[in-house]
Amino acid sequence: MKINSNLTLHPNKKSNRGFTLVEMLLVVTIIGILAALVIPKIAGTSDKARITAAQADIKGGIKTALDRFEVDNGYYPKSLQDLVTRPNDSKNWNGPYLDAIPVDPWGQPYVYVNPGRNNTTSYDLYSIGRDGQDGTADDIGNWQSK
Repeated sequence: MKINSNLTLHPNKKSNRGFTLVEMLLVVTIIGILAALVIPKIAGTSDKARITAAQADIKGGIKTALDRFEVDNGYYPKSLQDLVTRPNDSKNWNGPYLDAIPVDPWGQPYVYVNPGRNNTTSYDLYSIGRDGQDGTADDIGNWQSK
């Protein structure tokens, strides 16, 4: 049996080689391009999710608490605080209707106005939105059909 002498093992020779600088720069460039494409889409989704959460609070949980207060007392509360602690003029208060005064997804308290400026026969309940300014285009209120 003949052994091929060309196949020899070299214990001192490294069998794996590292990445070259060009290969590393190529990988970093590809990751940068992918990040530039993906990050704006993710950022937009986060803001849409916050808007949806604010709409759900306004048309869901807080509205339900306000309506329960109105059924029990015959009038809507003067402030959202009346949903948490019993007001002095309430005779049939069966609360608390909320555990705490809620804040919107941007960390600002919801605005409650009774009687409303937009809902003149009822109340306005809204979030001042992402910009933190009252009366701007990004306000999210119970008078909007969205």
